[in-house]
Amino acid sequence: MDKTTEITDSRRLTNSILKGLLDKKGNNIIEMDLREIESAVCDYFVIASGGSNRQVNALANAVKDTVIEDLGEKPWHIEGMDNCSWVLLDYANVVVHVFQEETREFYKLEELWADATVKSIETID
Repeated sequence: MDKTTEITDSRRLTNSILKGLLDKKGNNIIEMDLREIESAVCDYFVIASGGSNRQVNALANAVKDTVIEDLGEKPWHIEGMDNCSWVLLDYANVVVHVFQEETREFYKLEELWADATVKSIETID
């Protein structure tokens, strides 16, 4: 796979993830482009918040279901579905973090990757 195809695939995957998060009304959704960061483990982080563990669970499942429906891809690994305080869905080139709001504020991933290009995703109420 060449670099252009890889970027296109990451972009399509990110768009599908965002679609799932928006469908279930995720809060404070951002996309972090990590491609220019030498030590980055993936191309993009997508970060969203939910108001409760039930909403975090619904958001994570919406991402998983939407990506399967749109692209036929399953995450390589999922962490955190037991308590739904912080759920991580690892799609290799794109990693999704769905937090309860308090947990997101505590870990501040956005600050850890402050060199990334950050794009806020508008939600429709």
